[in-house]
Amino acid sequence: MTPAGRRIVAAAEELFYNRGITAVGVDLIAEHSGATKRTLYNRFGSKDHLVAAYLMERDRRWRSLVRAAVDASDDPVEAVTAPFDALRTWSGTNTRGCAFINALAELPDPSHPAHRIAVDQKLWLLNLFGDLATAAGCPEPAVLATRLLVLHEGALATQPLPLETLSASIDLARALVRAGAPGSR
Repeated sequence: MTPAGRRIVAAAEELFYNRGITAVGVDLIAEHSGATKRTLYNRFGSKDHLVAAYLMERDRRWRSLVRAAVDASDDPVEAVTAPFDALRTWSGTNTRGCAFINALAELPDPSHPAHRIAVDQKLWLLNLFGDLATAAGCPEPAVLATRLLVLHEGALATQPLPLETLSASIDLARALVRAGAPGSR
């Protein structure tokens, strides 16, 4: 991506995440990025494709953080809940909930280019939980993966509230994994 393209995506990310996708127009993105609308359209073709680029960049950073947390886990059982540790880190600077859930709420049309990216991000996390649970020898890894995804997404959805649900979700996730891990019963 060109320097102008990176500036446009960075400005779009800040604006879309903080103000909402449908509330932000290309004029504002161009102004905040220091690029022209023409450059924006030349690089991305449309606002819809810029939204997709914004979500792809967030997804790339999120997956990198999660993979690092998983790789840092010494024990396969601990690795199952590593995405929650990544979420604690991520939540330090991302306080308006999940950009992907927000995008799905704002862009319900499955044909929108950003919709598929948001869905794929959730499916990736579900599959990761399943793979990690399988590697840890947990029985019914698909069931555990679904439960962990629900806890993870619940923590994200309630993040803007003063409830400290992330800590409770992490504790519950660890308890679920320990309850099913071999040698833990």
